[in-house]
Amino acid sequence: MKNLRMQIKLTMALGALSLLAGLMAHLALTDIYHGEADVTLEWNIVRVCALVLLFFIGMTLFTLRRALRALI
Repeated sequence: MKNLRMQIKLTMALGALSLLAGLMAHLALTDIYHGEADVTLEWNIVRVCALVLLFFIGMTLFTLRRALRALI
């Protein structure tokens, strides 16, 4: 990504998506806790949400490193 501004905007969008993923994971884990009959879908939602969060964390660290280099 050539443009640091675009990378920062993408990271902010991933942050918003991560908030939604956290909410979805909470709802899925609540269903799992309450002992639903088939929780396959809920566990898949938790897995996808974990991937979104990991991608957001990685992108954030990468963007912060680029921003720090731009400041120095």
